Amino acid sequence: MKGVLFQSIKRHTDARGWLVELFRDDTLPEGFRPAMSYLSVTKPGVARGPHEHVDQTDGFLFFDGSYELHLWENREGEPEAAEIHQVGRDNPVFVTVPPGVVHAYRNVGAEDALVINLPNRLYGGWNRAEPVDEIRHENDETSRFKL
Repeated sequence: MKGVLFQSIKRHTDARGWLVELFRDDTLPEGFRPAMSYLSVTKPGVARGPHEHVDQTDGFLFFDGSYELHLWENREGEPEAAEIHQVGRDNPVFVTVPPGVVHAYRNVGAEDALVINLPNRLYGGWNRAEPVDEIRHENDETSRFKL
């Protein structure tokens, strides 16, 4: 899907545990600079989304657990498309999702699992004083974006 970028990430494991580089400035897509970060835990069988952004690009790190990542093209002038990717511990990736691409992920594993997001916009703007850049589709029964 145009503008969606998948980069493999490597888990470095030794006797102490493991380490994952979250991102490197020299591997980020042109023009994408994270403005904040957050970590979320998703319970087995639970989905987050689908939703999209008007201006925000998300940078997701899937390196833990087992997820299905769903993407739908919703940008004007682009052909309708939908994709499902298996990501997480067995396929650790950093995924950038541009504005207008509807996205959702579901924990398809048996345990709680982590996801890190590095969006290029502050949630709710500076000092949380602006509207949140999010168009939610999960509660719209007429939406074509279904998990």
